[in-house]
Amino acid sequence: MLSTQAIIILAAVFSVTAAIGIVTGSNSLITVPLMFQFGIEPRVAVATNMFGLVFMAVGGTIPFLRAGTISFSKVTPLAVITFVGSAIGALIVGIISNASIKIIVSTAMITVAVFILVFGEPADPSKGRFGGMRLPATYLLTFALGIYGGLFSGGYVTILTAVLVGIYGMRYAEAIASTKLINIVSSGVATAVFMWQGLVDYKLGAILGAAMFVGGYTGAAVVTRMNEVWLKRIFLAAVFVLAAKTLYDLVLI
Repeated sequence: MLSTQAIIILAAVFSVTAAIGIVTGSNSLITVPLMFQFGIEPRVAVATNMFGLVFMAVGGTIPFLRAGTISFSKVTPLAVITFVGSAIGALIVGIISNASIKIIVSTAMITVAVFILVFGEPADPSKGRFGGMRLPATYLLTFALGIYGGLFSGGYVTILTAVLVGIYGMRYAEAIASTKLINIVSSGVATAVFMWQGLVDYKLGAILGAAMFVGGYTGAAVVTRMNEVWLKRIFLAAVFVLAAKTLYDLVLI
């Protein structure tokens, strides 16, 4: 049983990271390890965090829908692919050990940093990074990321944003908006699987979910008023901070 103080700290951190994570993603790389520190069992931490992410994604999507930033013709096939991948990823959580989950969380930090540094720059919107293969490449990576998103989600939206920008050819504003809608699908199907497996702490999840909804909505409302240049600066700054933290952790290990 968590203390009131612990719950308040978690709610505050979840709300702030949700607001910032609307642009940067990777908030689960902070929230899930923090839950570990409070003694929450790893699989329950991952599942309850995913439960909260549903509310964050919904809150973050609303302002983008109002602003008309999301192209449903582009997002729909990505959402379908994500649904299948995330269901597979969530099923994996129920069969792997707590120690393995902690290793995945640590490894994810390195992978996210490397991927973003390589693919974080926009591709030619008319061709993408792989020319005529940009759609197959985007769909394949979206499926693989869907599995990872259902399994843990830490850095999932960050990498997906990089894929949509650097390979598919979206602008930052469109990619950021699209990943919020896709993340509703990813976190939603994963949460459904976790609920079926009995891994979600509903009382804690409701509190954290409310905090993440407020943070996600607030962050997205701000983002819709920002221009492309500032979105790119914030996104890439977050990438470099993540890379620095990853290198720091590697040195400690």
